[in-house]
Amino acid sequence: MRSDSCHYEFDLDDQFFKALETSEIQKGNLKVLLDVIRDDDAFILNFQTDGHIIVTCDRCLDDMILPISSSDQLKVKLGRTFVDGEDLVVVPEEEGFIDVAWFMYEFIALNIPIKHVHEPGKCNGEMMKKYKEYLSPMKEDDFDGQSIQEESDNKISSDNAVDPRWNELKKILDNN
Repeated sequence: MRSDSCHYEFDLDDQFFKALETSEIQKGNLKVLLDVIRDDDAFILNFQTDGHIIVTCDRCLDDMILPISSSDQLKVKLGRTFVDGEDLVVVPEEEGFIDVAWFMYEFIALNIPIKHVHEPGKCNGEMMKKYKEYLSPMKEDDFDGQSIQEESDNKISSDNAVDPRWNELKKILDNN
């Protein structure tokens, strides 16, 4: 079995993300080390990505720094037509090369958590005031002198047929 290897380094900055014209990641500073190992029938591409990206905080909408560190692998073979499978990419023999930019972006994007928020206390204070203002129950009196919150509490206690799933959903609001 014959084995050859090459080593490449890429510095990904804001220009890289803007050139890809994606909406989720617009800024970042990452270093990608790429080792290409050639075996008899395929190329194994090992990506080591380290650095950070800038994403929008889901809670306060300010930019936040999200550290990224990942190790990923891609297997590439030469063939007749281009195929992008889950574990294998086939590149047409007449082309003989693969553009790894999109694969690097995908590996980075896969490391972004579904929910990205600042650490407690780090969100924009002004936005958090607005957030709490709109999420907290209304405490002002309505027309007949009873607060809206009291009316809601009375209705829930007098109506035993409340779906318990609403209580679970209310917990989600309380945790944010």
